[in-house]
Amino acid sequence: MASQYSTCERNRKPSIQIFNPRENVLYWLSLNEIDSQKRIFINIIFQEETFMKLVLYNDFQLGVLQGDTVVPVGDSVADLGHHNAQEMMQMIITDWDAMQSRIESAIEGGNGVALDTVTLQSPLPRPGQLMCAAGNYIEPSHPERELFNGFLKANTSVMPTGSTVELPDAEASVFHFEPELALVIGKRASHLSQADALDHVFGYTQFIDVSARGLPGGFFLGKSWHTFAPLGPALVTADEVSNPNDLSVKLWVNNALKHDFSTGDMARHIPELLEEITSVITLEPGDVVATGTHHEALSPIQDGFVVRLEVEGFGPHLEVSVHDSLKRRW
Repeated sequence: MASQYSTCERNRKPSIQIFNPRENVLYWLSLNEIDSQKRIFINIIFQEETFMKLVLYNDFQLGVLQGDTVVPVGDSVADLGHHNAQEMMQMIITDWDAMQSRIESAIEGGNGVALDTVTLQSPLPRPGQLMCAAGNYIEPSHPERELFNGFLKANTSVMPTGSTVELPDAEASVFHFEPELALVIGKRASHLSQADALDHVFGYTQFIDVSARGLPGGFFLGKSWHTFAPLGPALVTADEVSNPNDLSVKLWVNNALKHDFSTGDMARHIPELLEEITSVITLEPGDVVATGTHHEALSPIQDGFVVRLEVEGFGPHLEVSVHDSLKRRW
């Protein structure tokens, strides 16, 4: 964004006017004399949103996203003894009280690399469980909440932003992309009450539940094909999200806005949703729970489409393309 100050003004360093601190900050920003760490502090002062966003990038290196840069912090967790990226993330999540200070120290001493020069991966490449809520939104066609239902989606379906969703050679009536808020479990969760449910959430991320309609076999054939679970790219820690049931969710198809809804429309808000799920199964650190979608704006997905999801404050967006070798049209 171009500076509002003239060249002459930029060349002259003013005296500080304490009665207008925000204007002084804007001036110094225009001179590019405030580094990334001070920018974060300034955001806090002026109550502008900043998020701790963990990412995996390139060959699954750990980083923290700050604006349009990624700060490498992998050295801070190099001694964990992990064998792969998923195991590393689970160790970080499980011992977050200790890991957080390490990562924050690494941020302070680190130099960021430009976001557009790295390849972002999914923050949980192979979650132990990928649990999805079904029918969890109040909609015009479903004004009353339904009996709780859900399904486990294959964790091998997880794909990063920038990937291609492959529509299978199956006799589906149509394919849909369902935009969703997903949460990541922070500690073992079994038989939770609503009162303590959020204490078991480590963070949140973006998720697209790709669905094949009209196939026999229920959720398995409808949900778990290869590439059917785009996830990420950032994992936002829970302490940065004041109310996960007050976020906007938007999805564009070929740059046309198709979905625009609030997570406040969930039939079961996250505490109740976790109470229901953990009454049946136990969730472990690093497991992912997708919270459902608003179905009213679903439209067919076809070969060549580009789909972009943005959950409020969780950027960068999750974007995937679509390939169908059969070139079907709906």
